[in-house]
Amino acid sequence: MDPAPLRFADRREAGRLLADALDIGSGADAVVYGIPRGGVVVAAAVAEALSLPLDTLVVRKLGYPGHEEAAFGAVGEDGVVMPQRLAQIGEDRRLARVVEPAIERLRAEVDERVHEYRGGRPRASARSRTAVVVDDGLATGYTFAAALEIVAHDEPARLIGAVPVAAEQGLAVAAEHCDEVHALAIVPAGTFFAVSLYYERFEQVGDDAVQRLLGAS
Repeated sequence: MDPAPLRFADRREAGRLLADALDIGSGADAVVYGIPRGGVVVAAAVAEALSLPLDTLVVRKLGYPGHEEAAFGAVGEDGVVMPQRLAQIGEDRRLARVVEPAIERLRAEVDERVHEYRGGRPRASARSRTAVVVDDGLATGYTFAAALEIVAHDEPARLIGAVPVAAEQGLAVAAEHCDEVHALAIVPAGTFFAVSLYYERFEQVGDDAVQRLLGAS
């Protein structure tokens, strides 16, 4: 892993480089999961390079009111909430009045996205397989940790987190929820500002693109 910031041409190049860095044989008993939306593009390149099936894990960032990009948690499918202490936040009634409605709203959004991306089919199971969870970058680590927890419920034989670029502190959060975590570039604490800064091209990815990549797999 490179401790210095590294720029990728685009998400597909980042995915190909990430596949090269992973210790997984082509066609192994494994499944790759991408976090929508941009993470699915990276994951699709990883899955293609390693001849592995692709699926998605639906998670939503829980941000501060008025500053939603600054995450303090995440909500995912299967009722996952990260960090887990947020699930018991009802003990603080003043805080709960703000956080609980936000969690419920995100749960509804997660359910909608699950239906949109999978159309009623079940998520590819990771039980007794190697599971690789991929995103296009990792900041606080909460969204990524929520995705890892979703897969952990399947009891995979090996759970791997993989991202092209990660903030040092976010990578430490993710590492607590998987067997191993890989980042091609690690940005020192306090100097990570946005995932997009580490890509030459960082286009918006729409739901139609996610569905197309999942359908192709």
